[in-house]
Amino acid sequence: MFTFLSQKFSGILEWLTNKGRLTEENIKEAENRVRDALIEADVPLHIVEAFLAEIAAEVVGKQIQTSLNPGQQFVKIVHDKLLAFLGGRDTLTAVTFQIPSVIMVMGLQGSGKTTTIAKIAQSVAQQAQQRGKKRYMLLASIDFYRPAAIDQLEVLAGKIQQPFYRAKSTNPLAAAKEIYDHFKANHYELLFLDTAGRLHIDEEMMAELRNVTAKLAPKHKILVLDAMTGQESLNVAQAFDQAIGFDAAILTKMDSDARGGAAFAFRYALKKPIAWVGTGEKIEDLEQFVPERMATRILGMGDLQTLLEKAAENIPDATQDALTKRLMDGAFSLQDFYDQLSMIDKMGSLQKVSRYLPGTHTISPEMMEKGQVEMKKFRAIITSMTAKEKMVPQILDGSRKKRIAQGAGVNVQDINQLLQRFEQSKQFVKMFKKMGKLNRFF
Repeated sequence: MFTFLSQKFSGILEWLTNKGRLTEENIKEAENRVRDALIEADVPLHIVEAFLAEIAAEVVGKQIQTSLNPGQQFVKIVHDKLLAFLGGRDTLTAVTFQIPSVIMVMGLQGSGKTTTIAKIAQSVAQQAQQRGKKRYMLLASIDFYRPAAIDQLEVLAGKIQQPFYRAKSTNPLAAAKEIYDHFKANHYELLFLDTAGRLHIDEEMMAELRNVTAKLAPKHKILVLDAMTGQESLNVAQAFDQAIGFDAAILTKMDSDARGGAAFAFRYALKKPIAWVGTGEKIEDLEQFVPERMATRILGMGDLQTLLEKAAENIPDATQDALTKRLMDGAFSLQDFYDQLSMIDKMGSLQKVSRYLPGTHTISPEMMEKGQVEMKKFRAIITSMTAKEKMVPQILDGSRKKRIAQGAGVNVQDINQLLQRFEQSKQFVKMFKKMGKLNRFF
């Protein structure tokens, strides 16, 4: 997500910061580079010019703070304006569904609408569970146009263990009423209703959505947009807003080759929030859109807060606390190293985790894939060791390494590489302890 923009912005800001002082020439050059980056990211030209105008208005005549060098101050201005474009610090980013509510989900065919419904329902269920509550939700569809659309939602509902209702009627409006009556009669709290899409905007689809809206009066209308369509996604959003109206959007396929232009421009163009972004095909690949965190990501500064939240979702606190204590006590073993690798694996691929770390935009996908293979190999090696070897790796002589290599299906050289990485990890722990900055998630 935002890899393209992050690479572009990081290069621009690093170039400017290294200048040491701001001049009219290098400010103009920086603005031109920002313009080129945003246009390449498929941001509409008028929005690019509006963004640059706000930066220019802030820079011209600006008194340089003594605590920042000129380049750093320009970076701060860009960050603040970027944050404002994405929605600002106090923007409501996640939709809070009232109880009871009908949530109507709209979008074109191919946007990932049906899968996104399951992702939202799963997210709502998990958030309620974290508060010690349970949400009674119903999933249903009136998409009678796309083959197997209703079957797909039924399968997804089963995966997330949520009730699904199939209407007997095949008329969209009659089916919507039937589903709503079932929702009310069985005292569900939330109804997620999948609606029909088309390959493009047409009046028949809009008329159907208007009729369903009039019949059910949904409290929440969510629009799902394909981030890969770039500027066209903004045109789609404007068409839906004028014809039906919606409360918030979800951008899907943000893990693809999408360059992030739609996310950058959406808030400014539509004056509506992005609630979530889809970052993959799995049910758990849904992320809340928090403007402040997205701004730092675009500037290549990472997003450690989201990373910590993902760690909390996937790794029990007791497991994190126990590992942190051993790290702080200096009792870091190969078993702990294995546990650390397993934690990363639970949070997704190394490439996914790296999205939240500062500076990793410079690492190529090939290097990430190599690191992923290396992690898998290291875990196999440690699994092939005895308990004593994991605790006291110093006893690993030539014969032991040969036995372990044979059991793990690797070379002795791979074992030596593991031990080298293990020693490097221990040195990092010592360094962080001296700095007093060892976080709960290492």
